[in-house]
Amino acid sequence: MMELDDLLSCLDRGLPLIAGTDAYRAMTTISQDAIRLCCELNAGFHTPEEIRDCMTRITGRPVHESFRLFPPFYTDFGKNIRFGRNVFVNFCCCFQDQGGIRIGDNVLIGHRVTLATINHGFDPAERHIHKVAPVIIGSNVWIGAAATILPGVHIGDGAIIAAGAVVSHDVPERTIAGGVPARVIREIRDTDRTDPAALADLAGQAK
Repeated sequence: MMELDDLLSCLDRGLPLIAGTDAYRAMTTISQDAIRLCCELNAGFHTPEEIRDCMTRITGRPVHESFRLFPPFYTDFGKNIRFGRNVFVNFCCCFQDQGGIRIGDNVLIGHRVTLATINHGFDPAERHIHKVAPVIIGSNVWIGAAATILPGVHIGDGAIIAAGAVVSHDVPERTIAGGVPARVIREIRDTDRTDPAALADLAGQAK
């Protein structure tokens, strides 16, 4: 069976996963391990230290001591997630990470957020082809509850994604994006940090 490093190399180059191939079989085996570890994580109460230990096993690399997560958490692969420092992931998030999920520092991820990195062929004859593309979340990003980030999307540093948004295109840094499909609502201004009225308006647009 294909080794993990070889599989990750294929995925990070954007090569498709096709049912019946060595890469697909390797992904399926790794997915079963991810499901098992998520069941372990979600089965009962764990201390923050135990959660970080489990996430280290899910991702296959050390998770920084500043990382925080409120279970339950779901992933069907796990080995292509990279967390920065001081990341918070709230309840019931789903990370489909075969195509790669990269999360910068100081990121807040709300309840029930989905990060998806796989599309299927539109033609029914090609539905078995998994087309992968990474999701890249910059530093200091806030993603509101129940937002969905689709394959290939890059969210710039300091951006806000409103609750319930479906993001199918890149979001520039220091902007607020919301809606279905998401669009840029406005830029984040320097006055937002000091003006109480602007802060209230900002919070309202991000819900």
